[in-house]
Amino acid sequence: MNNKEKGLRIRTQILRDVVHHPKDISNHIAKIFNITPQAVYNHIKRLEKEERLSSIGRGKGKSYSLGAVRNYNIALPLTKELSEDTIWRNHFSFIFEGVLDNVTDICHYGFTEMVNNVIDHSAGETVYMNIFRDKEKIQMFVIDDGEGIFQRITRLCDLSDERHAIMELSKGKLTTDPENHTGEGIFFTSRMFDEFEIESKGLNYSHNTEYCFDYLFDSQTQFEEQGTMVVMVINLVSDRQIKNIFSEYTDDIKGIETSQFNKTVIPVKLAQYGNEKLVSRSQAKRLLTRVEKFENVIFDFEDVSSIGQAFADEIFRVYANKNINITLLPLNMTEDVEMMVNRALGK
Repeated sequence: MNNKEKGLRIRTQILRDVVHHPKDISNHIAKIFNITPQAVYNHIKRLEKEERLSSIGRGKGKSYSLGAVRNYNIALPLTKELSEDTIWRNHFSFIFEGVLDNVTDICHYGFTEMVNNVIDHSAGETVYMNIFRDKEKIQMFVIDDGEGIFQRITRLCDLSDERHAIMELSKGKLTTDPENHTGEGIFFTSRMFDEFEIESKGLNYSHNTEYCFDYLFDSQTQFEEQGTMVVMVINLVSDRQIKNIFSEYTDDIKGIETSQFNKTVIPVKLAQYGNEKLVSRSQAKRLLTRVEKFENVIFDFEDVSSIGQAFADEIFRVYANKNINITLLPLNMTEDVEMMVNRALGK
């Protein structure tokens, strides 16, 4: 072991043990590594400078605790006995000490949902998890070496290709195991965080609260061995509440409050492949896949400059007439798009 590797091990041990040895951490670590307390102190000063440790008091009364910057990562074999709640409790809960309750709740929800998806669906051998907290935000990574989420959904849901799978994910209520899962986990998790990304086999699905619609693009980096990587980021001072996210996609039914997930927003742009125009009925039918699972469907035309008559007619006349109990609402239309939609509506 070289000096760099040994130094990293010493600092990692300090961060692991300081909770139980706040006043004697130097002597404790010195015994483990057979070095002097002064050598340990040099590592402590470095961790304080990096804000990974903080201290109060002076001299023999000095006490150390974890600082604002916290990080932990672990790789575990995927077995039936693996439990997402146990992983959170045993390995990552310390990162959230002092964090706002609403932010902690969102991180707990997102982490457990994504790890559970890996356990139940990835068909991989290993899951890698990392949570990093600095003075501004929390970043969480869940990575598996399985089949890949987009490929799995495409195969089991009999969709046209991986891009179609991503579009279905953005709607919600998509699952390859309807007996055990509702298909709501990824959808709601993506709406809770400031940034949410799924990267798999060269494709990237991204939801960012700064923008009105989801993104689909070719990944800049391909990890051939990697099945799926999920990235979740949230600001430490976020005022977002889980209950409000659920309420946003829940509408009252005839004046009666309901907790059913009955509304979705579909970014129409996700139906476009490359530079193609949205002109055909087949494109519209692809966009309408599983829409019957919702009672209120908002078609967000943000960043869509124009559509064809057949595309609009298939959604707003043909489908609407066959499904009168579903409300279809177009938003963010350009003049060209609005003209085609109005023609389909007979206006």
